[in-house]
Parts: sequence; C-alpha cells; structure tokens
Amino acid sequence: MAKAADTRNRDLRLDFFRGLALWFIFLNHMHYNVLTWATNRNYGFSDATEIFVFISGYSAAIAYGSAMDRQGFLLAAARILRRVWQIYVAHLMLFLAFTAEIAFLALRFDNQMFVEEMNVLTFLDEPHVTLIQALLLKFRPVNMDILPLYIVLLAAFPLVLWAAMRRPVPVMLGSFVLYLLARRFGWNLPNYPGDAGWFFNPFAWQVLFVMGAVATRMPEVLVWFGRQFRWLMPLAVAYLVFALWIAVSWNVPGVDGTVPQWLARLLYPIDKTSLDPMRALHFLALAYLTAHWVGPNAAFLSSRLARPLVVCGQHSLAIFCVGTFLSFTGEFVLLEVDGSLATQVAVGCAGFLLMTLLAALLGWFKAAEKASAQRPRLAAAQ
Repeated sequence: MAKAADTRNRDLRLDFFRGLALWFIFLNHMHYNVLTWATNRNYGFSDATEIFVFISGYSAAIAYGSAMDRQGFLLAAARILRRVWQIYVAHLMLFLAFTAEIAFLALRFDNQMFVEEMNVLTFLDEPHVTLIQALLLKFRPVNMDILPLYIVLLAAFPLVLWAAMRRPVPVMLGSFVLYLLARRFGWNLPNYPGDAGWFFNPFAWQVLFVMGAVATRMPEVLVWFGRQFRWLMPLAVAYLVFALWIAVSWNVPGVDGTVPQWLARLLYPIDKTSLDPMRALHFLALAYLTAHWVGPNAAFLSSRLARPLVVCGQHSLAIFCVGTFLSFTGEFVLLEVDGSLATQVAVGCAGFLLMTLLAALLGWFKAAEKASAQRPRLAAAQ
C-alpha cells in the first residue's frame, strides 16, 4: 500500500502477487462461494494475509528507502506518516460505509444474523462508545483487521527503515526476538469489546513486514544464500507438500484419518492471530520458490491475462477497501437472493471486474495528472 517512488523500473512481481492477494482476500471474506477453493488458504498453512504483509514491507522499503537516502530521515519520515494518515482516513471511511451497508441490509431484509456475524451489533447498541473505540482502532467489524495492522506497522516504519538501511541483520534479529516474546508472553494491542486483543497481533506480524523491508537491503546476500544452500529448495518443496497433505485433511473426507494423532497434537492449533511458525514457514517456502522460478522479467507479468492483477496491485489501498465492501455485498446476494453455483461464480467474477475497472480508472487518472503536470515544464524548456 506504499506509493512507489519510481515506476520506470517497477518489479511487476510485487504488483501481480499483491493484486492476487487482494483477489484472494475478497473471496475469502465472502463465505458460501465456490471460488474460494481457488485461494491458497485451502492448500497450505498460510493464506493471502502473509503475501500482503510481506509485500507491503518490501514495497514500503522501496518507496521510502530512496527518499531517505536523498532527502534525509525527517522528510522521509514525514512522507511515511502522511501515508499513515491517508490509510487511517481510508479505514474510517471504509468503517462507515461497511457498517452502514451491513446495518441497512440487516434492517431491510430483517436478518439479524448479519449484524451479529459481522460484529456490528455492539456499534448499533452503543454507537457513542463504539465510535470512539473505532477511532482508536480498538473496535473493528469482521474483515476490517488488515488496515489497522498496516497503520501500526507503517507508523513505526521510519525508525525501522532508518536502522535497516544501516544494520539490516541486527534489525531482522530484533524483529524476530520481538516476535518470539510476543508469542511467549501474549503481548498484543487491546481490543473492544472484550480482552482478546487484535485479530492480527502487530507484535507478531511485524516480523513478516520487517522481513520484506530487510530483503530489499541485501538482495545479493539472499542470492548467495540460495546458491550456497541448495538443499533449501527440495526442503521447501517437501514442506509445501507436507502442508498440502495437512490442509487437504481438513476438507476431504477420509484424508483426515491419515494424519497420526501424535502429529495432530504437535501441530494444532495453528494460530493466525500471532502468526504461528507453521504459517510463517509455509509462506517463506512459497516466497523462496516463487522468487526462484518467477524472475522480474517473466513474460507472463506483461501479458494481457496478468494485467488485471497487476493494475489492482498498483492501487492496493483503494482496491482493498472496495473489495471488502463488495465481499459483504456478494455474501448478501448468495444468502438472500440466489446461492446457486452459477451465481457464486458470477458474483466472484463481478467483484474481480469491478475491482479491475476501478484500478484501471485510477491508473488512467494518475497518468493524466502526471502528463498534465509535465506540459508546463516542456513548454518552459522550449
């Protein structure tokens, strides 16, 4: 969700996989849709959230690292905090629109399940209290947990980036220690209502964000590491196959009996809130193999088929907000109008189309603004 500093040498892999994560998040937020079987959460321990957080850290380091080099810490930090404010405002606007959508449909169709299932009932019962908690990021409806996580991570990013540009290895080690301590002692930010803490614990999830940022500072080390430890590739493949077996056992009758009880006791529960190591390792294995097999100049990244995902990834904040809003709209259609297989596919594809059209519109507007700003400079130069 960070704005790229320079698009001339843009790594389209970041845009493509961030766009893919946004599409997956849209589907995963919408229950009762057969297309969710196409998302990665059904075939391993991790899901689209890990992709999104890692790429966000990587992109933020690219977007603001060069600015910190050229303009110094204070100006780069101000740019980062300005982006934090933009995301915070977007989160509040999404909160109002999303809550209004849920409340309206629940009242219009007399279905109380919507406000209960989406964690909006507290807001409707005590709006004067809950609104303050929402402003403090402590109250969030279901499916609105990612932006608060990103706000907190990006707010702390100026110091993290400054340190990572000078001592990336100690920064990564410090991040890992914080991750371990958060899991060991249950550190988390407060939630409302209740005391369960944030659904995405920032003290744990920061490790993927920092990992993405640090990866931009030492690419040659990562290449050397891969060449020196060639056994990592078959190990990553083996772990992904193992995770696939376990994940399939959750959904396919008969396969669950193939998982020994001692192994089940060792694995479960696989915690998402504090980023279980099994999830983190699964994502890292996927990322390692993807980076090896998909180069920055891979032909398919520039193809017409990949274009919708690429443009969505280039406007991730707006597309995430719209996707979250549309996901509940789609769930409502499937529950109250028609839940047939054809409608499930149509609703999913309609969401993809609307997100892509919005991204294309934003891209066109941005290009037009840039061209308009350059005309006076060209005229002055002549």
